Amino acid sequence: MTAGPIESSREARPQVGVLPMRRTPEGGTEILLVTSRETRRWIIPKGWPMKGRKPFEAAAREAYEEAGIVGHVGKRPIGFYLYEKRLKNRDAVLCQVTVFPLDVRKQLKKFPERGQREARWFSPSDAAEAVIEAGLAGLIRAAANRDPKKRKG
Repeated sequence: MTAGPIESSREARPQVGVLPMRRTPEGGTEILLVTSRETRRWIIPKGWPMKGRKPFEAAAREAYEEAGIVGHVGKRPIGFYLYEKRLKNRDAVLCQVTVFPLDVRKQLKKFPERGQREARWFSPSDAAEAVIEAGLAGLIRAAANRDPKKRKG
């Protein structure tokens, strides 16, 4: 998977994230995206691995903190993508995000990063268009085409 003009010789730092999905009353799928705090671009909830938590648990925690969403997170990743994270000191680090499926059951009104990000439900095609990272767009398209009964992981 390519992610743009990132040097492949650099070591990628691991991150974990979720692809939040829900069924529509019509039987379709919607994807929840959030904005990043700094650049306000559309992304999925993600973050650094957490000591004492399995990767899928850390990813589910990020979903709660960043978007106030809870549900059933799959234990097996649906894939990964690369992106360049800008740090506060303006340096950039290459990150590889392992993405787990999250079947959203509830969206809370109060959560840690409320007011710091925008969250919006998209159709899978609109979500894939909204994100900048080609690898993430591919994951969104592939996940939306999977049988929802097999998404649980």
